[in-house]
Amino acid sequence: MRRMSLFVLAIAAGSLTVGSTAQTPPAKPTGPRPIEHFAELPALVGPKLSPDGKRIAAQVAIKGKQYFAILSVEGQTPPRLIGTGKGDLNWWRWVNDDWLVVGIGDKVPVANVGEWYIRRAVGVGASDGKIVPLVARNAAQTADDVIWTARDGTPRALIAYQTSIYSNDPNFWPQVDEVDVSTGKTKRVVGPREGVMTWVADGRGVVRMGIGSSLDGRQRRVLYRHDAGQDFTTIVKARTHKDNYVVPASFLADPTKALAMADDADGFGGLYEYDLTKLELGKRLYGSKGFDLGGYVLNDARDGLTGITYDDDTSRTEWIDPDMVALQAEVQGFVKNGRVAILNYSRDHSRAIVDVGATNSPGAFYLYDRPTKDMRLLAYGNAAIRSARLNPIRTIRYKARDGLEIAAILTLPKGKSNNLPLIVLPHGGPFARDAEEWDWWTQFLAERGYAVVQPNYRGSSGYGTQFTVKGQGQWGLAMQDDLNDAVAQLAKDGIADPKRVCIVGASYGGYAAMRAAQRDPGVYRCAVSYAGVSDLPRLRRYDSQFLNSGARSDWLKLQAADFKAVSPIFSPEKTAIPLLLVHGKADTVVPIAQSREMAERLREAGKDVTYIEQPLGDHHFTRGEDRLEFLRALQAFLDKHNPA
Repeated sequence: MRRMSLFVLAIAAGSLTVGSTAQTPPAKPTGPRPIEHFAELPALVGPKLSPDGKRIAAQVAIKGKQYFAILSVEGQTPPRLIGTGKGDLNWWRWVNDDWLVVGIGDKVPVANVGEWYIRRAVGVGASDGKIVPLVARNAAQTADDVIWTARDGTPRALIAYQTSIYSNDPNFWPQVDEVDVSTGKTKRVVGPREGVMTWVADGRGVVRMGIGSSLDGRQRRVLYRHDAGQDFTTIVKARTHKDNYVVPASFLADPTKALAMADDADGFGGLYEYDLTKLELGKRLYGSKGFDLGGYVLNDARDGLTGITYDDDTSRTEWIDPDMVALQAEVQGFVKNGRVAILNYSRDHSRAIVDVGATNSPGAFYLYDRPTKDMRLLAYGNAAIRSARLNPIRTIRYKARDGLEIAAILTLPKGKSNNLPLIVLPHGGPFARDAEEWDWWTQFLAERGYAVVQPNYRGSSGYGTQFTVKGQGQWGLAMQDDLNDAVAQLAKDGIADPKRVCIVGASYGGYAAMRAAQRDPGVYRCAVSYAGVSDLPRLRRYDSQFLNSGARSDWLKLQAADFKAVSPIFSPEKTAIPLLLVHGKADTVVPIAQSREMAERLREAGKDVTYIEQPLGDHHFTRGEDRLEFLRALQAFLDKHNPA
């Protein structure tokens, strides 16, 4: 008999407790939900089940801040919070039943060259919270590239890392060590090779491939060997932004075969077999017409295929392994009119972490126990909203002025569909995309009466190579036209009031908002930028301190023919609508100077600008109080300049 029970992560008075509780539905709001509901951090982020299915590693939210924690599935021991310092917690993965490896990073001053972003890996003991620095004594700037973990129960991993910050030192190029995560003891596996920055291992832990580049990142080469003990040979030489090349991505149990991602004849990314005897692509295994394949899921031994991921109007996994197909059917049977995604599972597939939700609901994480057919609630995605369905979402398609078809995500206030005030919300990246999924920004805005459109403008990912290429050289130009054309289409359809439109965005989306404030004041009444880019030449200089900056510079050159002409900071006098700028001082992706100096120039030009600095804010809104401050400022700004 199937049953539903609760295993709820509860936060009260700053303490984290695990236990059983009853599902008491929250009181139904009589009007728009409070701002605080949307500013709430997810109680659980990135939960990963241990191989034996007895523990969960995840980020948890306590009093508006996120912490790394180890949770006992059976609730026999209290959750253990793990201190990883003030830097970023970038990723975590289980090595065996008792040990994890965790990637952390932070900006630190280096010699006389300024601040660098330094990456480190640490071992974490699941039972006692012990933290073991890995390769820390000799490591230079990048030391968190875990390329393999053992599958025999031992706490072993392969880590590639640099031991010098100086490019004329042979040790600037990463070596590969086998590391005992529980003790930090290391054993050299592959020494540094000039030009090789990335190493790839097969499922057995044999380093088979090295991907290298010149110091500026403009020249690329690939080294390969069939097995340990053999010499590496060069199989690819290419120019990063000019030559097309395909390399193995994952090695299969058959020593003559690998997997590779490549474009088909129509330019859409698919999964191919790669022949290691001929060093060339074989047959196409999987793909999706009209969309790039999202990726693939390997088996536990990492030498075979378990599933593939698709990104069409939404994101989903299609399982290939028969047992995973059966597991998906089992958990789907618990849910009516909702989406179920298996995130990860124990080695024997007896337990799985499942995400249950909908496009307009934050949903919840569940633990499925297969032998007992028990679905236990771990945590709601949003404890205030829980599983409530808010404002409806759908994909629309429209023609840009040059005939290019653009897909966009449209969110409408529940029960409303005509003559609405509109928010255009372009995504960041810009090589990224929006899909039909829960989004706290769009739902916050729709709850307050706005239609929200998220165009996947030219240059967005997932729609094939040609669609991406159409974005080259079009920052601030045709990419902006795509946003404006969405407004025109929604006005034509009677959904949007063309006289009540505001543009809001973050990162590249923030750039698009600032650009629109100067270029298209006839389309928009106001603009909002969070962590946006205002000065492309300055961004290029900032990027120059990072490795492979030449390749990054080449990529930026392709995005705009004239940086100054499309950089908002150089034309503050052209800003013709009110502008709200918000930026966090702890942002390591887009420096705060991009907003701070833009605000100064706008004030000097006598423009209507509101500027907010968040002292502890980062690029990803990992603090609840920063989310709340932003949403309050956003609502006040919209109430004044584009009221619903």
